[in-house]
Amino acid sequence: MKLLVGLGNPGPEYARTRHNVGFEAIDRLARRCADPAAGAARSRFSGLLLEATVGGERALLLKPLTYMNRSGQAVSEAVRFHKLDPAQDVLVITDDLDLPCGHIRLRGEGGAGGHNGLADIAEKLGGASWPRLRIGIDRIPGIPQVDYVLGKPTPEQQTLMDAGIEQAVACAESWCRDGLATAMNRFNTKVRPGDPVREPARNPLPRPEDATGPSPR
Repeated sequence: MKLLVGLGNPGPEYARTRHNVGFEAIDRLARRCADPAAGAARSRFSGLLLEATVGGERALLLKPLTYMNRSGQAVSEAVRFHKLDPAQDVLVITDDLDLPCGHIRLRGEGGAGGHNGLADIAEKLGGASWPRLRIGIDRIPGIPQVDYVLGKPTPEQQTLMDAGIEQAVACAESWCRDGLATAMNRFNTKVRPGDPVREPARNPLPRPEDATGPSPR
């Protein structure tokens, strides 16, 4: 079994912000890969959980509802309950300020790079040896980081981010089907403006409107 986690913040005020591209990638995977027989997403492991078949593998799609800086709570609960090996079975999808908008990068381990969600996951799992798939959101000088990541992308950025999210979904499918090394070789390339974006299919994982908790950063 694989666990695919998209990082973001719950609540309508954070929908479609730069910091929520991980949620958007999980939503697209849910539309494409969710098992209809499994029913709707349910509240589990401090998040929203949905069963799916991704790249031919049984998978759980998870959106933590704890806010970004406590993402590790949901991930660690799911890992321990299902006795998963983070290095082999977990993929975390998140935003990255240091990648150009729409570019993606898959790695098998690494530091948090100032990302509070990744830092909390590493703390809760007791290490950073687990795959993470980053989607670039750019970094604009002169705008405070918290304001930037919690802001909405410009129309030009949105086009690039949509292409990046679509590439991230395909990369996640390849990671499940082919393994880390093959997925890295195929997808650690630049996403170009004009790359085709497939139209979403059905219902995404619902976004709760009443979650409260710690910092969204």
